[in-house]
Amino acid sequence: MNRRSFLANLSVFAGGVALAGTSLGRRAEAFLQTGDLSAFRAAGYGELFPTAAKNPGETFLALPKGFEYNVLGKRGTKMTDGRTTPPAHDGQWTFKVGNELRIVRNHEVTNGRVPREGSAIGSKNHYDPMAGGGTTTLVIDPKTNTLIRDFVSLSGTLVNCAGGPTPWGSWITCEETTIRKTEGTNSRGVKTGGYPVPHGYCFEVPASANSEVKPVPLKAMGRFVHEAVAVDPKNGIVYLTEDYNPSGFYRFILKRNRRLAEGGMLQVLAVKDKPKFDTRTGMKMGDVLETVWVTINDPDPEAADTQPNAVFQEGFGKGAASFARLEGCAIDPDRRVHFTATSGGDNKGGQVWMFEPVGREGGRLKLLFESPDPKVLHMPDNICMMPKSGLTFICEDSDYAGQQSINHLRILTAEGKIADFARNASAEFPRSEFAGSVFSPDGSTLFVNLQTAGVTLAIRGDWSKFKA
Repeated sequence: MNRRSFLANLSVFAGGVALAGTSLGRRAEAFLQTGDLSAFRAAGYGELFPTAAKNPGETFLALPKGFEYNVLGKRGTKMTDGRTTPPAHDGQWTFKVGNELRIVRNHEVTNGRVPREGSAIGSKNHYDPMAGGGTTTLVIDPKTNTLIRDFVSLSGTLVNCAGGPTPWGSWITCEETTIRKTEGTNSRGVKTGGYPVPHGYCFEVPASANSEVKPVPLKAMGRFVHEAVAVDPKNGIVYLTEDYNPSGFYRFILKRNRRLAEGGMLQVLAVKDKPKFDTRTGMKMGDVLETVWVTINDPDPEAADTQPNAVFQEGFGKGAASFARLEGCAIDPDRRVHFTATSGGDNKGGQVWMFEPVGREGGRLKLLFESPDPKVLHMPDNICMMPKSGLTFICEDSDYAGQQSINHLRILTAEGKIADFARNASAEFPRSEFAGSVFSPDGSTLFVNLQTAGVTLAIRGDWSKFKA
């Protein structure tokens, strides 16, 4: 199959999803009866083989034959601005700025990763001088996939997990914690809190910035355990996921398009005529739910200091639907939002959902995929879509609970099948999760992070050779 016919076949995504809805249920029923997982598998790009990076030769990935990668922005290396590359690479996005290819990249640094005193990764414009998270910006040569320069672009935040791009050329980075000065002890016995300012917000970083930006917490977008965002290119509505259990799926309607800091209205999804609907179990692949939106009156509650899902609890009291740890989200060309529930499903292996807006106040929620077994998909996290293809690339994060799993980068097809694209093959960091998968604007390169290893990987190959 040539590239043109491949793209033509896969770009009929709406039809593919509609058809998949009926067949998915049958496949799930067959699996329950026989245990045969083959019906959920796609050939993809073929068998995976340990592959050394072109630079510096260290092996991080197992990939299909014909694919290669470079290592960019490794933790601990000195950046162009003289600072050390922070650890915990997470969500990121690619932008074309003039003739440059840029990546704005998150660092999911917690209070336990760095010294408390003066720990911010930058030296000015801190949001919180005691916090060590933020973003770095990488300028990439698109011809060679090599690093030209890199620098801190946001500092003084915490647990910058994922986020999402805006249509106007910026990256929204999200804090995955609501910690503040209230001190306490977490479930692992680690002391938390003691920070001079509250956390749990989104921040905007222009991709064109050439140094640290002034951090402005976008408080109207909610103070909760943020994961990712996706922005509707037509009306600027921001969709947000919450990495908690139970959690909500949100939207933020701006007062003025492109002006996030000027505020707006935060709402959370509810199932029509089914208040407090629980999506975490008891669902079938292909199920469709009619939805409405519930308005949040207090998006920045003081209670979030000690109650991370305080915002969701307001919405739940008004009938909001509950999800299991919402993580990555992305918007397709038809303005439908795809997002993952990392521990959703009857076996807690993960779900992939799609929300389709209908009018101003309604929509349809569809369960695109639910993992039948960890061998197929385990704990889906960040996602991205290959341009003009109908293929969704899914990062796994299956070792957070000590499950000793080997994480993969998987592909979900429009027909609801899963193919393996990459496997963590790092000898030093064998359990590291994948994070921040994103294609270059021209679709030639897939960038992805291995978080614990602290590397950004630029993968190239013949993307037209995918087999269903």
